[in-house]
Amino acid sequence: MKDFYYFIKGNFRTVSFGWLLTFLSAFGQTFLISLYVPEILRSFAISEGTFGSIYAGCTVAASFIMLSVGHTVDHIPVKKITAFTVVGLALSSILLGLSNNVLWLILAITGLRLTGQGLMTHISMTIMSKQYGRNRGKALSFSSLGFSVGEAIFPLIISFLIAWWDWRVAAILSGSVLLLYLFRLKFTDLGTFDASLSTAEKPSAFSLLKDYKKVVFDRRFGIMMPTSFIWSFSATAIFFYQYVFVENKGWSVHLYATFFTVYAVTRFLFSLFGGMWVDKYTAKKLFRFYLIPAAIGLLPFAFMNSIIGALLFLVTAGITMGVSGTVKTSLIAELYGTEKLGAIRSVFTMFSVVSTALGPLVVGLLMDAGVSFEYLIAGISGLMVLIILNSQRIGSC
Repeated sequence: MKDFYYFIKGNFRTVSFGWLLTFLSAFGQTFLISLYVPEILRSFAISEGTFGSIYAGCTVAASFIMLSVGHTVDHIPVKKITAFTVVGLALSSILLGLSNNVLWLILAITGLRLTGQGLMTHISMTIMSKQYGRNRGKALSFSSLGFSVGEAIFPLIISFLIAWWDWRVAAILSGSVLLLYLFRLKFTDLGTFDASLSTAEKPSAFSLLKDYKKVVFDRRFGIMMPTSFIWSFSATAIFFYQYVFVENKGWSVHLYATFFTVYAVTRFLFSLFGGMWVDKYTAKKLFRFYLIPAAIGLLPFAFMNSIIGALLFLVTAGITMGVSGTVKTSLIAELYGTEKLGAIRSVFTMFSVVSTALGPLVVGLLMDAGVSFEYLIAGISGLMVLIILNSQRIGSC
């Protein structure tokens, strides 16, 4: 921990920029957008199922757009690409507040998912990986703390704005605050990140497709992608329906909400530990084990009658969630290098974002078909075990 402290102290200006991007990405994350959902349903007179399909479609569309823009962080100055992303996120939030028909709603949500969950996170993780080698894990783990802080702060603020004024006002104010950040960005020196920009010319569409094809058909992709996909799929689906499950089990919703604080704290702590472990043991070694806590924790959540089962799940999920982002991004850098990290990471990001769209959709359809949530969770746990076994092959890469 002492090494981590001295690293942050000596590099605070640069790593805090990465933290700020993940913090601001909250405006395009599911946990924040979900606060608008009840009001959106009433305003547009649409059902939960209709909005779920819209949200899934927008998320998938955003993930494919990522493939055409994710490479820009490799060869465009960081300040420029960050400014465009912040403007896109701000305008999408404002458009959400001003939208008066479903078409504008679709455009707004696609923009939020692309720039918020997609590009803000992508830029932060990529530049931290490029900037730091031996201390990559520490840099990524500190940047990832922005997610935890955003989850703790923004829902309270947005909920207050919605209750005090209106959901449209909350969305417009969110976008306006993001635009104000541009003034700070203008006077922020990010030249140190530009030293790692690729000297090659901007890649053509054909060369990008060639690079993407090479990544997807590479043996390492078949080992790495399933772990990323299953965790994003599972976490999004379970957290999306968590309160439905809690009510069906007869557990106290308020007590469960209190337990969720334990998840946030656990995720925060293991984001720190994950960075130090990556630097000490390498991401390649940690990759083989980081899904195990979540796979185990799903079982008491599904089959224990006591609400302690939920607490055990939230602790184990916090461990896996805290470590996952640092491990996955560091592993890509370790195996593929950093010259084309933006392009390569955008492929993995696309599949991960698609999984966040499919998770609630698939689980919701299975629940509608009569499959109990308990057996769904047990099935996910079993699938995780198979994927953990597959991840052991990374040692030969």
